[in-house]
Amino acid sequence: MRVVMFGYQTWGHRTLQALLDSEHDVVTVVTHPKSEHAYEKIWSDSVADLAEKHGVPVIIRNRPDDGLLALLEEAAPDIIVANNWRTWMPPEIFNLPRHGTLNIHDSLLPAYAGFSPLIWALINGEPEVGVTAHMMDDELDAGDIVVQRSIPVGPTDTATDLFHRTVDLIAPVTVDALNLIASGQTAFTPQDRSRASFFHKRAEEDIRIDWNWPAQDLERLIRAQSAPYPSAFTFHRGQRLEVVSAVVSEGRYGGTPGRVFYREGDGVVIVAGADARTGRNHGLAITRVRTEDGRELPAAEYFTSMGGYLTGRP
Repeated sequence: MRVVMFGYQTWGHRTLQALLDSEHDVVTVVTHPKSEHAYEKIWSDSVADLAEKHGVPVIIRNRPDDGLLALLEEAAPDIIVANNWRTWMPPEIFNLPRHGTLNIHDSLLPAYAGFSPLIWALINGEPEVGVTAHMMDDELDAGDIVVQRSIPVGPTDTATDLFHRTVDLIAPVTVDALNLIASGQTAFTPQDRSRASFFHKRAEEDIRIDWNWPAQDLERLIRAQSAPYPSAFTFHRGQRLEVVSAVVSEGRYGGTPGRVFYREGDGVVIVAGADARTGRNHGLAITRVRTEDGRELPAAEYFTSMGGYLTGRP
């Protein structure tokens, strides 16, 4: 089939590489310009560079316009394949090819449509994550599922671990879905919209630690904000403090959320949970921190005395 590929960052790069390695003919690539947005500078393998290396025409757009539609009509694709295309695609584009548009999304749809699905899924304690190939329709990430593959989430997995394992699913999911479509199959699995959820882009406020959260949730937030993602942060004595690693405490600690309370093993326990006053909660045992001036050190070395509070604001 003649394929036009829409994509960006490493997700788009992996998709394009899979298409180039397949029996299908990539006739045009559409990608976004480089961005200075913190999350868009992560996993930023260039789709444009890969396309140019293979002699595939490249179109750079922030969003579709009339000029793009004319170029796509000239390319005459049988199908569009999209992965990590980050702005709205109008029906006159996604319905242009005779086979429509296949979108590759890094979640187990219908859950976690939208942005940063791996991070949100890890924060929420999902037992598995994955990649879905679905047909694009008028509603974002809501079309019929063609192929879906999953991986389990382990108890110490970080978002970075899950990225590397799910990005390896892109090639087989993309190629398997294209082969099904090329074989003439047109009936795929409708999404159960009663199970759908939609998430927004990550921003600074989303990595600020709220000590009213249970320790188990905070521990997953720390793992979800693993390098190269920006670390979750709090404030101590008016200074920003990034939490690089932490575990749920073995003991249960009562008091006020955010209290720097007790040394346990290699960590320093912070009281956590909105109902921490009951004494039934585990705390968050911080094991490693990064200070405002960029120094990274063990929490037991940073917290020279117990007492005081970690807060959401300076």
